[in-house]
Amino acid sequence: MLFQFLGGLGLFLFAIKFMGDGLQKAAGDRLREILDRFTTNPLMGVLVGILVTVLIQSSSGTTVITVGLVSAGFMKLRQAIGVIMGANIGTTITAFIIGFDVGTYAYPIMALGAVLLFFFKKSSIQNIGQVLFGFAGLFIGLEMMGDGMKPLRDWETFIDITVSFSDYPILGVVAGTLFTVVVQSSSATVGILQGLYDEGLIPLSGALPVLFGDNIGTTITAVLAALGASIVARRAAAAHVLFNIIGTVIFMLILPLFTHYVEWISGVLNLDQKMQIAFAHGTFNVVNTIIQLPFVGAIAYIVTKIVPGEDTTIEYGAKHLDRTLIEQSPSIALGQAKQEVVRMGEFAVRGLQESMDYLFTMDSKHVGITEQLEEAINNLDRVTTEYLVVLSKESLSGADSKLHHSLFDNIRDIERIGDHVENLVELTQYKETHRVKFSDEAELELKEMFNLVLDTVSLAIMALEKQSKDFANGVIQNEDRIDELERVLRKRHILRLNNGECSGSAGIVFADIISNLERIGDHAVNIADSILEENN
Repeated sequence: MLFQFLGGLGLFLFAIKFMGDGLQKAAGDRLREILDRFTTNPLMGVLVGILVTVLIQSSSGTTVITVGLVSAGFMKLRQAIGVIMGANIGTTITAFIIGFDVGTYAYPIMALGAVLLFFFKKSSIQNIGQVLFGFAGLFIGLEMMGDGMKPLRDWETFIDITVSFSDYPILGVVAGTLFTVVVQSSSATVGILQGLYDEGLIPLSGALPVLFGDNIGTTITAVLAALGASIVARRAAAAHVLFNIIGTVIFMLILPLFTHYVEWISGVLNLDQKMQIAFAHGTFNVVNTIIQLPFVGAIAYIVTKIVPGEDTTIEYGAKHLDRTLIEQSPSIALGQAKQEVVRMGEFAVRGLQESMDYLFTMDSKHVGITEQLEEAINNLDRVTTEYLVVLSKESLSGADSKLHHSLFDNIRDIERIGDHVENLVELTQYKETHRVKFSDEAELELKEMFNLVLDTVSLAIMALEKQSKDFANGVIQNEDRIDELERVLRKRHILRLNNGECSGSAGIVFADIISNLERIGDHAVNIADSILEENN
């Protein structure tokens, strides 16, 4: 009995994941973009959360993606809470799917899925095959679990435990929570609960508290995803836990009433046992969302107090780009685009500073920050370029046309600076992994060049922001010093190698670092040149 149940559970969990992965691949990389773009307010967040969870068949998956977006700065806490609420509603679809008795057709569906998976090379067809194979596996796993659980009808200890869930509903909540924490899938535990109820092994009054506990237990995935993430990501995970606990408390207070309601509606709609659980699950999450949605601000405030600390998340999204301005006032729209390019530049300056700090402190926290900054630069590169392309269709004055053209070049140069910063971090990681040691003299030389390049890039971004010829000329003067310093440092480096003062591996890393710094200086000069050309 135990082996059959565990085998069925294993197949069920695998099938849900396999089907979800197939759906996610079929949907492409647009899931994150959908979450990022359309969660403008909590209500939209709920709708998007439902849609994405239905697509990937995993509220945990949607919540983990959401926590990641919050951690990366793509989404604010209030938006994330809405998505999490929607994910709770979306996951009830799995329970409704299980409620339909399609187990008879599971094997031919699995065979069709296998054919599409193994006999077609086109990835889109293979994705469909993966979805069908997983879908069929879900029902076969349920059938195995159901057959394994049938002997429990005659086991007095189990009967006593399930009856106690009716007498002491809090035990049902605890059992549902713990089981879902272990399995890490509310869809799986709700499916098992449907099987138990369908076999008559647990009464409705005992099944509902377990169902509420399943919803609390599923929050463990978000909690695990938020460990080590940013403060705001941990707050999003806390909001997920709080949302389900509040809902459980509300429904536990009205448990007798809710039980009578489910029995009544089941009679009216002629629902079988599995569908009764699915309907109760859907009602719980929809009503819970309706009750709590107006209080998103209050939930955000509470979790801010529960998880204290300063939010240092980098805001990846564009702050200034307003599409309505493109047609109404192209000149103002161009100014907005320039502000975003300046933000890109500021991210690049900060990234360079972080890479320098990492080299001289070997503190790995700087690696995470530079990765976030690089992703922020890439995102602003994409959205600002798209904005400028749309803007190019409008009528611009001669001066604005010059600025418009130079902004494209500036974006490219700043993005390249970000790439070189990434190279610097990778070189430092190589240095750390291979235990490469620099001489004291080499470290002082690198500090000198880092500081000079950092000042030069900062000056270039200031020149861009203020459209200042003086700052631009300062960049060009600094570049001459950077080129000269690079030549001097290379000669000193060769002398140290010849004298045996540093190892060959240290020499290679040193040379690559000053080479990347020199190229960063070149890109700073490109920005300065574009400003001088505009002002001629």
